Amino acid sequence: MHEQLPFMLALVAAIVLIEMLATRLRIAYPVLLVVAGLLISFVPALPKVQVDPNMIFFIFLPPLLFEAAWSISFKEMKKWWRIIGSFAFLVVLFSALAVAVLTNYFIPGFTLALGFLLGGIVSPPDAVSTGAIMQFVKIPKSTAAVLEGESLLNDSSSLIIFRFALIAVGTGQFVFHEAVVNFLWMVIGGVGIGLLCGWLFMQAHKRLPTDAPSDIVFTLIEPYILYWIAEQAHSSGVLSVVSGGLFLANRRFVFLSSSSRVKGYSFWEAFIFILNGIVFMLIGLELPEIVAGLKANGIPLSTAIWYGVFVTAILIITRIISSYVALIATIIFRPRVVPYRENRSRMWRLPLFLGWTGMRGVVSLAAALAIPITLQNGDPFPYRNLILFVTFTVILLTLLLQGLTLPYIIKRLDIFAYSSELPEDESKLKIKNRLVIETVRILKEKQREGTINDPHLQHMIDQWEHKINQPEFLKLSDESKQNYIRLLDSQRKFLTELNKDPEFDDQIIQTQIFQIDLEEERVKLL
Repeated sequence: MHEQLPFMLALVAAIVLIEMLATRLRIAYPVLLVVAGLLISFVPALPKVQVDPNMIFFIFLPPLLFEAAWSISFKEMKKWWRIIGSFAFLVVLFSALAVAVLTNYFIPGFTLALGFLLGGIVSPPDAVSTGAIMQFVKIPKSTAAVLEGESLLNDSSSLIIFRFALIAVGTGQFVFHEAVVNFLWMVIGGVGIGLLCGWLFMQAHKRLPTDAPSDIVFTLIEPYILYWIAEQAHSSGVLSVVSGGLFLANRRFVFLSSSSRVKGYSFWEAFIFILNGIVFMLIGLELPEIVAGLKANGIPLSTAIWYGVFVTAILIITRIISSYVALIATIIFRPRVVPYRENRSRMWRLPLFLGWTGMRGVVSLAAALAIPITLQNGDPFPYRNLILFVTFTVILLTLLLQGLTLPYIIKRLDIFAYSSELPEDESKLKIKNRLVIETVRILKEKQREGTINDPHLQHMIDQWEHKINQPEFLKLSDESKQNYIRLLDSQRKFLTELNKDPEFDDQIIQTQIFQIDLEEERVKLL
């Protein structure tokens, strides 16, 4: 293990540097990480990176899903639950079915069970890839919520298909009524376990004398516990993590202190970034070994590439078809919520955009690597290397083809230029104005009641009323922000120099610098 430590540390450093380059080039970092991993894998004398198939789900999936559940807007999910549900379940099922039927027909010896196994692996679009690419494109909040909600929930439906297909391949049979019962238990049991454990975790946070570090540690182990308990009960660990994460995220202000939330956000941002980086690097690093496995099985590389391109085309086409079917169903059954009703041209271009957002990534990789090397009877798992290669090809092609062209597609389709949503700056200013008015009302009420005997109370009221009378103070200009940030930087430098004087306590000065850091982050959000 210690022999591979320098390589792993260098890999993490490379991930950070590649992310910086991706930001500079305005390219989603998963795209560059996959390409970099592929290039690094050809460097001679590097240690081989091997991932235990039995551990891949447990190491990566729980924290990635948990963090995604905390990041998504539950309010928007409830608002758009119909279309999110249709994309997360029906579209995934349709995509898996299309892959199963067509690969069974065109790939010699590829059974329907193997087709469903491959379909379950490659059918779910990836939340990380979509989120990374959305940083560089401007789309309405409602559309972003649909894509994020779909990416969060589709993992469970695809992995349920994957699990049943894996059983069918191993046993050679598929009992429908048993599958229905198992499916219901996986869904109901997974959600139930997630909600129950989420409630217990919330009580632990509230009743135990936790501080920010202990709260962060608890949130780190919670997704693993949620996943493990559900899997031990033979239900869906993915649904358990998602439902438990949504439950806790929606109540974070009840049981977490402000300190825990601020510090926890920074910790999880860094932790998830490293996990994502490692996974996308693995996609490239593992590919040469998979190619060697193909040659050992007598499958020509050109044939495998053709199969990968073929499956990628199936996924893109079925997703676009599904998007148009969803729009037509909405027009028929819920015409009032049809987007861009006033502009039919934009309305019919929107499904094309949704269909082009199906980048694959982390979940597909984890599922592919989790395929056992041998069956229960000891025979080699059929077509394992081909399934792995096709999965890697699908991830690579969707990231490069769709990921790199999505900004151009959005600009070309011109569907979001006239969004009916309130612009973010205006919405932020409106909320701040309402907050200021409510603050003044509370302060004046306390003043009348005499519950606050603070000589500075009137001064506070005057300050807040000044913000009401001159709303331009609620929004700093870019120049004002930069001037204020430079002032804060000067304060930090002064305190750092002051800290050299033995008369002053180092810890107190560090606390003051931390408060300046928080103030700078606050100003950046104004």
